[in-house]
Amino acid sequence: MDELKNRGVREMEIVRIKNRQRSREKDQVITETPLTIFFNDREFVTLLCSPGKPDFLAVGFLRSEGLINTAEDLDDVSVDYQKGIVFVRTKTRTDLIEKLYGKRTITSGCGKGTLFFHVLDSLQSKRIESTLQISAEFLLKLMTSLQENSVLFKTTGGVHSAALANREEILFYSEDIGRHNAVDKIVGECIIKNIPLDDKILLSSGRLSSEIVIKGAKLRLPFIVSRSAPTSLSVELAEQTGITLVGFARGRRLNIYSHDYRIV
Repeated sequence: MDELKNRGVREMEIVRIKNRQRSREKDQVITETPLTIFFNDREFVTLLCSPGKPDFLAVGFLRSEGLINTAEDLDDVSVDYQKGIVFVRTKTRTDLIEKLYGKRTITSGCGKGTLFFHVLDSLQSKRIESTLQISAEFLLKLMTSLQENSVLFKTTGGVHSAALANREEILFYSEDIGRHNAVDKIVGECIIKNIPLDDKILLSSGRLSSEIVIKGAKLRLPFIVSRSAPTSLSVELAEQTGITLVGFARGRRLNIYSHDYRIV
């Protein structure tokens, strides 16, 4: 239980009704906590998330928002665990962008109102042309591994999971109450550790929305795979940006929504 507590799980007393019988029991509930990011000494945004990997989440969020690109942009990343604050400083300042962005609180839900300028035109002009090809059997194996690694989900049922894989195996894994947060934790770890993304596979347990596809396109990811469903807009965006989008990857089946030639 101590290990789960460290990963953001609380034991709480509940009343359970089963087969018309009422009982008081202990249940494991995922922790939701605010994380405030200070960007170049300015309070920038507060995310509601699961504890764990706050530095990766902050860096991944800033990368997904287009405020940093590589580890070379970073001057320092530090965490105040007691106060729930991550301080990210870059080697160069982007005061105008910071002022335009403004201080916000982003919930753990789906719509986080990402700020971007002509993002679709920009992404379409940088179409992903990866030669990476993967077998359907291997993708299903990866999704099985994703599910097996979902310790917090098995315990609480309250988180999404994400992972990054190469041609051989899963490299990084993360869980969070928000599916965007789970992906950003993966992205941040790759940025800090200088891991290239343009030959990798992004795995997710959550719905494939347009925001997830835009995030992947910004990172030049050729594959996005989920056990859940895509939206019509995410399929259109994946087709236009050159991403192979796969949904309902579970058991012995999967659906390919765009650029199926990469799956052999």
